[in-house]
Amino acid sequence: MPQTLLDGLTFPEGPRWHQGRLWFSDFYNYRVMALGLDGKAEVMAVVPACPSGLGWMPDGSLLIVSMNDKCLLRQVGGQLVKHADLFGLAGGPCNDMVVDAQGRAYVGNFGYERFKGEDARPAVMARVDPDGRVSVAATDMLFPNGAVITPDGKKLIVGETMGNRLTAFDIAPDGGLSNRRIFATHEKLVPDGICLDAEGAIWVADPRTNRCVRVREGGEEVETISLPGRNAYACMLGGEDRKTLFICTAPGSGPGRVGTTDGKIEIVRVGVPGAGLP
Repeated sequence: MPQTLLDGLTFPEGPRWHQGRLWFSDFYNYRVMALGLDGKAEVMAVVPACPSGLGWMPDGSLLIVSMNDKCLLRQVGGQLVKHADLFGLAGGPCNDMVVDAQGRAYVGNFGYERFKGEDARPAVMARVDPDGRVSVAATDMLFPNGAVITPDGKKLIVGETMGNRLTAFDIAPDGGLSNRRIFATHEKLVPDGICLDAEGAIWVADPRTNRCVRVREGGEEVETISLPGRNAYACMLGGEDRKTLFICTAPGSGPGRVGTTDGKIEIVRVGVPGAGLP
């Protein structure tokens, strides 16, 4: 059974294991936080337009997706500066991302203004190069969300939340994506945040079914962690041996979470360590 490591949050998302701590965004407190295994948390940045996906450049500077103003921020000398403007590609709020070893960021977005009542439509996933240049990474994505890169840096896998699937691409040396294919799909699978393990399986946070599920390529579900009464929105393998699964949970999502305090970071030990990025 998962144990609570930290509570009192609004809506935790974007967990990353970095330098011995779990970094994550607490959306509606507008904070990026770092959490030790001792349960002590520290505020690392404040993002008024709502932080989401996190990653690091090769020089160690932090990248943060700023959801509602559709941009990518970079923390330089303790200050946040705009690294890239995603407004031209993002059809809705920006969400999760993965940053590769060269500092290229692959950034998803809703594709539509979900909280303004728009009908769902496909999204464009953006690529932001280390110099801040923005280009199209992939089109016709159904709510691109959590993403991982394999240890060899040659494959990207992204969860399409509204597509009930995990989609894989090959990564070219210049960062371009090709050979789009289904990694796993199931009508009951609703992938939000994801993380990769050393056997090539993916842990999927599935908020619709109150669980985290470990999925192999092809769609076989080989392990499930149930979270009765709580929705799982993201997960990350970390700890000294990368066998601690951190799960971001809350009873619901959306702007109505402002002022709530029942979001949590929960942990459970698993048998296979994490691998790749993030």
